[in-house]
Amino acid sequence: MKKSVCLLLALALMITMTACVGGTAAGSSASAPSTASAQSASASSAASASAAASSSGSASASASTSASASASDTVYHIGICQLVQHVALDAATKGFKEALIAKLGEDKVVFDEQNAQGDSATCATICNQFVADNDDLILANATPALQAAASATSTIPIIGTSITDYATALGLKDFSGTTGTNVSGTSDLAPLNDQASMLEELFPDAKTVGILFCSAEPNSYYQATVIEGILQGDGLTCKEYTFTDSNDVSSVTTTACAESDVLYIPTDNTAASNTEVIKNIAVPAGKPIICGEEGICSGCGVATLSINYYDIGYAAGEMAYDILVNGADVSTMAIQYAPKVTKEYNADICKELNITVPSDYTAIAAN
Repeated sequence: MKKSVCLLLALALMITMTACVGGTAAGSSASAPSTASAQSASASSAASASAAASSSGSASASASTSASASASDTVYHIGICQLVQHVALDAATKGFKEALIAKLGEDKVVFDEQNAQGDSATCATICNQFVADNDDLILANATPALQAAASATSTIPIIGTSITDYATALGLKDFSGTTGTNVSGTSDLAPLNDQASMLEELFPDAKTVGILFCSAEPNSYYQATVIEGILQGDGLTCKEYTFTDSNDVSSVTTTACAESDVLYIPTDNTAASNTEVIKNIAVPAGKPIICGEEGICSGCGVATLSINYYDIGYAAGEMAYDILVNGADVSTMAIQYAPKVTKEYNADICKELNITVPSDYTAIAAN
């Protein structure tokens, strides 16, 4: 009996141990899938992070490409204020536009070209409109246009052309080649001492020189003062004859011709717009005129030591490009001058006045 009971107890103990081992194995087997799931989730999370990083990088690259495309798609708006229509100023404006079109492409620049018809007040109206339109840059062609633009804005870059002396035009003190403001540009100043020498070379017997110009143009006054000093230093008698606008060009020219052996006209926009009037008085009176630039000479003069206005306009366009595209600081850009000057003569008027010029002069066509 006791033996049977012991056997039964031993059998029960073996069954219990077997069940425990089975339970442990089952528990281990259940926990394994849980660990695998965690590893799988971790891998999935890493993949997601990598994808996000890749997406972010692509977005950044896309934004960079978009910004680059935006920069290349920029269209520049430029206001052009030209004082008056005549050959010299027209050539400067043409050179300016063609320089920018050559560098930017015709579809990347829009010009708002305005002509003030010789009126300074109209220049102010035009330039104020350019400021209201928030143009990227202003071209001021001739001194009154430059003065109007400088009065209209101190922030929009201004490039001048056909300006004789920037210090005089802008009232600058201690001018040393840069304005220190939002203005720079190109000058039409030819060597005045060489122009005086030309007058003396062609007319060695002249005693009196009448200097004819518009009193409303400060750069004309500047040239007249300088060349008067040179000629007087060489023993000639000089007298200034000034008109205020086109209305008194005829009467002033008549007086100058009556009292002078030779006339000198500096670069002057009012004179340039009235060359036919001046010619119709001076040629019948037999009075030769030395001119400050080619446009006036072709209309009423016999000779000039002239610059090329297209060239200074083109140089102004290159300066504008440097400001707009390369970020050049207009306040530190030096005023540029014509790279060369040429001795020229008006063959038709010289023939009428029986004047022979040296062989180193180049003939120009009369207007």
